Amino acid sequence: MIGDPLAEERLRRARAGDAFAFGELLAPVLDSGFRLAMTMLKDRNAAEDAVQEAALKSWRKLDRFRYGADLRPWFLAIVANECRTVRRSRWWQVIRTDEVEPREHVAAGEGGWADSIDLNSALDRLAKHHLLTLTLYYHLDLPIDEVARVLGCSTGAARQRIHRALAALRPGMVLEVGR
Repeated sequence: MIGDPLAEERLRRARAGDAFAFGELLAPVLDSGFRLAMTMLKDRNAAEDAVQEAALKSWRKLDRFRYGADLRPWFLAIVANECRTVRRSRWWQVIRTDEVEPREHVAAGEGGWADSIDLNSALDRLAKHHLLTLTLYYHLDLPIDEVARVLGCSTGAARQRIHRALAALRPGMVLEVGR
């Protein structure tokens, strides 16, 4: 959070053009940004490119960042928007239709029935806005107020979006018996 004097000083220096100060500000949130991009894009190279592009955009838009605000939701919103832009591009559609890979299913074994649920397949079929909501809350473990800030809504609306995303995910969870 940009509330401590050291972070405020880094922000001031970064706004003045100090790239090193900006790097220090951004370093703690890059991992969360990369995990979000990986979940949304499911491709390491595309995720790295999206985070890099988001970092560049956040550098350019640093003057729009409010003093005292938390950097993580602001940066994650930029990452999410960049991932949406990538997914809308025509090139992304061409790449994705060419990549037809057989999925490897793990055989049900000593782990019990819970291990045989194909969560990844269900997440692949989930609408992107639901995937983003679940990723922010469960995968990145953001508090509900930060989820709301990334999504640009109230905390009540964020809770409702999480509930709706879980409801949309449940029918896609297929129990694979006897594999």
